[in-house]
Amino acid sequence: MDLPVTTATGKASNQTVSVSDATFAREFNEALVHQVVTAYLAGARSGTRGTKSRSDVRGGGAKPWRQKGTGRARAGTSNSPIWRGGGKAFAFSNQDHSQKVNKKMYRSAIKAILSELIRQQRLVVVDELKIDTPKTKEFVQLLKNMGLDDVMIVVDDVNDNLALASRNLFKVGLCTTKQLDPVSLVGSDKVLMTVNAVNQIEEMLG
Repeated sequence: MDLPVTTATGKASNQTVSVSDATFAREFNEALVHQVVTAYLAGARSGTRGTKSRSDVRGGGAKPWRQKGTGRARAGTSNSPIWRGGGKAFAFSNQDHSQKVNKKMYRSAIKAILSELIRQQRLVVVDELKIDTPKTKEFVQLLKNMGLDDVMIVVDDVNDNLALASRNLFKVGLCTTKQLDPVSLVGSDKVLMTVNAVNQIEEMLG
């Protein structure tokens, strides 16, 4: 199939980019996409709610006082849960929320998302995306010319001017093809890709 290519000024051109139906014209698998998106979001959770048990608390190697003759209760370590500053008796451990997703499933989900973006006319392909200066105002005007507001931009290589001009814009994301993730594709209203990025993605997922 052929995808139409627009220019950075927002005008349509006669240029098209040829892509394979296996990557950009797949049937949408909602269950698979949901599983992959959920797994990606779960992997981003920190899970740092853990507390220290008596073996994790620093110190406590020496017996606080001798076993007999002090008049106090016997104690073997200051890390005991009944001591101030000691470990928890039933400590929470840090949780790993990550879910295993096979590479084949992940690639199939990305293909399904890209294909659905094309069917919904949410994927915009541009010949190239460059700006001469790292000015946000200039970049905003460029997006306005293409009629884009809430957009995820995917390029083959990020230059400094593009990164600096887009980093403070609300609802505008920028990533390379290697950083592409399903959550960004699903969560944005439009996805803008350069021709080189489209070719790289097809090669990666092929």
